[in-house]
Amino acid sequence: MGRTVKSTIKSIVRHHLKVEKSLCFGQCLTAVGWVGGTLPELYEEDGMVEVTTADVANGGFVVGAGLTGIRPIYVVRYQGFQWYNSPIIVNYAAKSKEIWDRPCPIFIRSIAMEGGMGPVAGSSHHSLYQRMPGTRIISPMTPLEYTYAYDQFMSEDEVYYISEHRRSYENTEELHDVILEDSDVVLFPISITRFDAEQARKMLLDKGIKASIIHQLWIKPFIFEDKWKECLNKSRYGGLVMDDDYEQGVASSIAHRMMIQSDKKVHTLGLDHRTAGFHKNVDNLPPSPSKIVSKVMDMMYV
Repeated sequence: MGRTVKSTIKSIVRHHLKVEKSLCFGQCLTAVGWVGGTLPELYEEDGMVEVTTADVANGGFVVGAGLTGIRPIYVVRYQGFQWYNSPIIVNYAAKSKEIWDRPCPIFIRSIAMEGGMGPVAGSSHHSLYQRMPGTRIISPMTPLEYTYAYDQFMSEDEVYYISEHRRSYENTEELHDVILEDSDVVLFPISITRFDAEQARKMLLDKGIKASIIHQLWIKPFIFEDKWKECLNKSRYGGLVMDDDYEQGVASSIAHRMMIQSDKKVHTLGLDHRTAGFHKNVDNLPPSPSKIVSKVMDMMYV
């Protein structure tokens, strides 16, 4: 069995603290399973910094560390907490290099999960950082992708928002594009919907519908590659961008950019535009494979 995403993250954090001599900030780092098993069993003397439960203040600690040049890791256990952390990060860390010529590189591990988390935690919120200058957003779902994300961060002085998802932590396999010459539809999945898209493609094929899959690792900067454009233009019914953030965020932005650069219509699918509750009947979950299939059917027959 190969290494998992979880073990990859753990190795990267250990390297960052022990070899790069940096710090790792976050809440409950050394308790309750070491953040899903993604942290090495290190402590304060090793560079683990336990911060308060006042999320509005924690971003300030991390920005201060980033301004010293130590390139801290900041673990945010639930992406919904970014609504409290983001003001100081986007107003200081993200703008510092441009305004004051002083880089503030931070590796933000922002962790999504789904089901029963209620209105505060829950799924991804990478759209919050997408429209702000001075940030990079990447959503690695495989071991090699996560290693690549870290290497990219270490190669430049930028704020990196790593949009993680707990459902990916046990994954050992890499995800590959499936580009057909005669697609009926092209799926462009983001974050955890990349796994669901693979299952949806098989379900569509059982119905005689051929779907290409082009995985979206980078959210920002987004570059619409020529081979993606060619695949989309050759399809019969256009594209579908899927995300586990709200549909009106990253998915809509990427779909718009694809449409103005291609000849096809691109649809979107994401979280419903409503607040999630704790009970399963009022939860707000990412698009399931069956929901993806249903959306594709709508695209074909509307």
